[in-house]
Amino acid sequence: MPVPNGFSHLNDDEIDYSDIEAKYNVELEEGFDNILLVDGVPIIDKSKLEKLVLKISKEFGKRGAQIKPDNIFVPWDEAKGKNKGFVFMEFKTPDDAIYALNAMHGHPFDAKHTFLINRFSDVERYIELDETYVEPEPETYQPKEHLRAWLADPQGRDQYVTYRGDDVGIHWQGKPSQSEVAYERQNWTDLYVSWSPQGTLLATLHRQGVRLWGGPSWSPVQKFAHPLVKLIDFSPNERYLATWSNEAIVIPEGAPQGPQYLSHDDEGNSIAVWDIKTGNLLRTFHASVALTTTNGAGDDGIGGAKKQQMQWPALKWSADDRYVARMTAGQQISVYELPGMGLLDKKSIKIEGVVDFEWCPLSDRDREELEKEAKGGVASLKGKKPKENMLAYWTPEVGNQPARVSVMNIPSRSVLRSKNLFNVSECKLYWQNQGDFLCVKVDRHTKTKKSIFCNLEIFLVREKDFPVEVVELKDTVTDFSWEPKGERFAIVSSNDPNLGNPGPGITIKTDVSFYQLERGKGDFKLLKALPMRTSNTIRWSPRGRHVVLATVGSSSKSELEFWDLDFNTDDISGRREGAKEEWGAGISHLGTSDHYGVTDVEWDPSGRYLATSASAWRHTLENGYAIWDFKGQEMQKQILDRFKQFLWRPRPKTLVSKDKQRQIRKNLKEYSRAFDEEDAAEESNVSAELIAQRKRLVDEWNAWRAKCRKELGEERLLKKKGREVEAEAKEEIAIELDEVIEQTEEVVED
Repeated sequence: MPVPNGFSHLNDDEIDYSDIEAKYNVELEEGFDNILLVDGVPIIDKSKLEKLVLKISKEFGKRGAQIKPDNIFVPWDEAKGKNKGFVFMEFKTPDDAIYALNAMHGHPFDAKHTFLINRFSDVERYIELDETYVEPEPETYQPKEHLRAWLADPQGRDQYVTYRGDDVGIHWQGKPSQSEVAYERQNWTDLYVSWSPQGTLLATLHRQGVRLWGGPSWSPVQKFAHPLVKLIDFSPNERYLATWSNEAIVIPEGAPQGPQYLSHDDEGNSIAVWDIKTGNLLRTFHASVALTTTNGAGDDGIGGAKKQQMQWPALKWSADDRYVARMTAGQQISVYELPGMGLLDKKSIKIEGVVDFEWCPLSDRDREELEKEAKGGVASLKGKKPKENMLAYWTPEVGNQPARVSVMNIPSRSVLRSKNLFNVSECKLYWQNQGDFLCVKVDRHTKTKKSIFCNLEIFLVREKDFPVEVVELKDTVTDFSWEPKGERFAIVSSNDPNLGNPGPGITIKTDVSFYQLERGKGDFKLLKALPMRTSNTIRWSPRGRHVVLATVGSSSKSELEFWDLDFNTDDISGRREGAKEEWGAGISHLGTSDHYGVTDVEWDPSGRYLATSASAWRHTLENGYAIWDFKGQEMQKQILDRFKQFLWRPRPKTLVSKDKQRQIRKNLKEYSRAFDEEDAAEESNVSAELIAQRKRLVDEWNAWRAKCRKELGEERLLKKKGREVEAEAKEEIAIELDEVIEQTEEVVED
């Protein structure tokens, strides 16, 4: 019988499918790599089981390790009616399990329980682990470099870093014979460099994140993976670091995970807080913007135009590194406890209209008490309450409510002092570096709002009830600066009509004034006024007393004025030469210098040298830097194309006790003799080297002269011999010719 349509019905067993199966074979994952064993789970009874599983699922989900409660298996002890203190978790893929392991291992579940996680496939390996003791081979000890080794320099020199083109250099600064390059490296950073506040570390910025370097060989110390980072800010004690990028955080597929990396929960944020010692990420934030005033008249004719701009640093550290705070403009201040980054008391400080705030610095005495507290614990306080941190903030006028400046204790949140202010356009907070004074620069407007004048509201923080002294000024204050560890301040003020809208080539006329606290009366009195200046920047020496008035950012003026406010004071004893002197008589002008196109002015940590620089980031005319002594004498000047940055290396607080410091000051003349001898020996060596160099040059000249004379003599001798030979070869023929020129006849008569 013929087969219909030419097909035959065959049994499937007779057909060979091996080639098709080999081509489309799907290999299923085998093993237990996607299963984790999580220890450290609280022991509970049946009634709390569902709630426990749900909370564990949420904890993992917060760190980006998503898992359903159905995939969590809880081993049970039927005899006791409780769980065994660990669970098994089954993830979709081994990669998800590895991510959860890295993200949650060591994670605190609550105050008493911490997750300890292992892969299930590792359990069998641990069981079969050979427990036979094998004595390990001793490792060769490799001493680590001391991160503050530069402080042990025998000459007591300071260091600074320069950034030019693609080259970064670390330099020693001292006497001319002691100044040298300590380290150089190309392509060390992509954006700029920055010192940590105590000079221990150098930070470089790259596309991948931030790198920290230190030690004599400048080896890498730590890194923080924040892509496209643009700004960084260290905490005062170098424990934490804040980073910001203008690009929101995005986690690509396959990105590394762990406590030192950004996770999916951080996506959309742009500010990150890191622990410097461990390199771990502590928390991320969204960058908030605030209304800021720009130069130029606004709609009311007095203020600048308002625009959205992010303030940096967006996070502000307390002086002891215990807290970090951020402001939501116009709403609240959020204070976080370090290192946990938990919100203080689990709520923010609601302050309607808040514009700005600043933490109070720690005085030297406060730091000593903190060190004693850290060493001796609570018992070292002897019944005293631990000193709280203070922060100051201000709020503008809202409706019928006046503007207000307040000082608050943290963490108690108690308000220590408030003062109402009226007709306020803008405020700026300036703490003295020892926390003794708080100056609030208040820009006020008249009732017609056609002009602005300025007041300085100065809080005497160390006195009872924080009394406030007012310094009334007629002009606009453009710069304010406290003297470090002192009771004086300097201001730059101006009533120039071009102040709000400076044009190219226009020089703003300013007045510089010095004020000092008059202890008997408790108010600040004018020491000296310097009218008709062009200075717009004040830079105090870190040790006080000396100050530089600079004209920065001007295309027509670039003067540097060096002043000594205690010219009549003995450097060694600290006593004044005269028993009494007129108020402000000790202020003396030391000198005037000039650095064309100066953009930055900075003292070195010792107060011995001043550096001025002209950065290519601001302009391209005569870029470079110069170093001056405190009297204004130029030590060196470098004109460098594509020069960008100059930064002195900060120094940490001295370890020398106050008693030892007093002893050194008392015997300073004895120490100065040794230094004078060193200087004389160095000058003698320099003179001997100079004499030897001159003698060598004279000897070289005499040798060259003798050589030339010898060659010239030989040349003359050769020429003479050549002429004699030529004369002998020639035959001389002498011909005498008589020629009658004129003939006359003369008759002689007898």
